[in-house]
Amino acid sequence: MNSVAPQNLVDAKPLEFPIPAGVYAEQVVSVTHYTDNLFAFRITRPQSFRFRSGEFVMIGLPNAEKPVFRAYSIASPAWDEELEFFSIKVPDGPLTQHLQKIQPGDTVLLRQKSTGTLVLDALTPAKRLYMISTGTGIAPFASLLRDPETYEKFEEVILTHTCRDVAELTYGEELARAAAEDPLIGELTDGRFRHYSTTTREEHPRTGRITTLIENRRLFSDLGVAPFDAATDRVMICGSMDMIKDVKTLVEGFGFEEGSNNKPSHFVVERAFVG
Repeated sequence: MNSVAPQNLVDAKPLEFPIPAGVYAEQVVSVTHYTDNLFAFRITRPQSFRFRSGEFVMIGLPNAEKPVFRAYSIASPAWDEELEFFSIKVPDGPLTQHLQKIQPGDTVLLRQKSTGTLVLDALTPAKRLYMISTGTGIAPFASLLRDPETYEKFEEVILTHTCRDVAELTYGEELARAAAEDPLIGELTDGRFRHYSTTTREEHPRTGRITTLIENRRLFSDLGVAPFDAATDRVMICGSMDMIKDVKTLVEGFGFEEGSNNKPSHFVVERAFVG
């Protein structure tokens, strides 16, 4: 893991292209590279920018007359003074091939409106909230698990994070530790937040696709809880399209109904991807 520390933001590089209308131009505060494929970065937050924890926003770079924008889940909670993002690196991705090279002081473009379905408003109250994620799909949950409102609505929060290799789990592991030590939510998470990580390729104490671990009930036995029950559990799903489809089918098999901002229910999914 390689971190690039913040630098004095007055040293920001001059822009080569005009900023489109309806877009904020924000500066990179820090960058952390976790693997050859994963990195996180934090940018300044516009004073007027508001979002609900779990939402995504369109971001881009000022490197063209018509910048390429992609949807990125905001990984920081709604109360944070900065905006955090967790990204894959796509060598030939229209945006990520350039985004992975950013340094503190660089400019990132941010559209002014956030949206998304992975929000607390889309779920009805219950005892337990499952956040099911693969890869960078953990990002919206990084926001939600650090939001006090999550613990007002649910007694217990369980985050599952599945990746191919152990190193790819590092962001989630750091997140879980930081949440426990956070002065704002540390007490809220004590005994109520649980982090369950698995790998699908490299050896790890827990291996297997999350769909398999749900089907064979190992997820529930490891956690010491009963299988999904629409009377007590709510589920949020974010990650690869195949995983979202399969877990959606599984929870529907348990009698869960999909919710939305307009009609809250038992589970929600997110389909915002970057490239």
